[in-house]
Amino acid sequence: MKKIIVVTGASSGMGASFARQLAEESAGFLQSGKTQAASDEIWIVARRKDRLEALKKEIEGLGEGIPFVRVIDMDISGRDGARALGKLFSDEASAEGSLFINVLVNNAGFGTYGEFAETDVEREMEMVDLDCTSLTGITGYALPFMGKGSRLINTASLASFLPLGNFAVYGACKAYVLSLTVALAAELKQKGIRVTALCPGPVSTEFANVASRGARKEVKHGLSAEKTVAHCIKKSRRGSLYALMAFKWKIASWASKLVPRYTCAWFTYKFNKRPSN
Repeated sequence: MKKIIVVTGASSGMGASFARQLAEESAGFLQSGKTQAASDEIWIVARRKDRLEALKKEIEGLGEGIPFVRVIDMDISGRDGARALGKLFSDEASAEGSLFINVLVNNAGFGTYGEFAETDVEREMEMVDLDCTSLTGITGYALPFMGKGSRLINTASLASFLPLGNFAVYGACKAYVLSLTVALAAELKQKGIRVTALCPGPVSTEFANVASRGARKEVKHGLSAEKTVAHCIKKSRRGSLYALMAFKWKIASWASKLVPRYTCAWFTYKFNKRPSN
């Protein structure tokens, strides 16, 4: 049986951090005799092949016991993208006799910024295709190859807990991801599959640059991707449903339950319009 780790959106940011740290975790399992938890391969999935190849070399240099790194450069957005990755799972299972996914990290996604009426509708629908449709499909195609001991990590957001003015569709997508993840945690517990929702606030990645189409190069006061991912992986090993690293993120998620949803949307709409943000 071939055992693998799958990380989508692995070409940069938290996805690359997940790939590095899960590869090291697998090597640690192997060296400590926990061979069942160790993986034979790690699949790094994204569109930018050059970045994936660079990440592959970086991971291969991390030390002994690192799983083989397979570069999968493909567009996984929408139904067709999810089906294409699902076919790779099936083809690999047929070729190897059986396949077991130790860890699946659904990290691929992006956001957009601006008032919904003024944004590019096609771009908004592309976001739904990747952030929601693709994640749903990939999870569904992966589950037949997961079982007791498997871990599923979905990258949601602090935005999952409240509607966001100027990030209307992004917030809605992440609310969907969180709702799905919580429901899956309940359904999959009896199968021994641990499910975790990563719900970060601002993290220092390319997110702001992509969301603003280059207007903002970085997130101000963002936490490091490495620390955020390390916290999430630790929570995942423990079987925790939520990974909220910073105390202020925990407070924000709690406060969102007390403040009316329209008030949250109005406040974030006004706050996010400020030039300094």
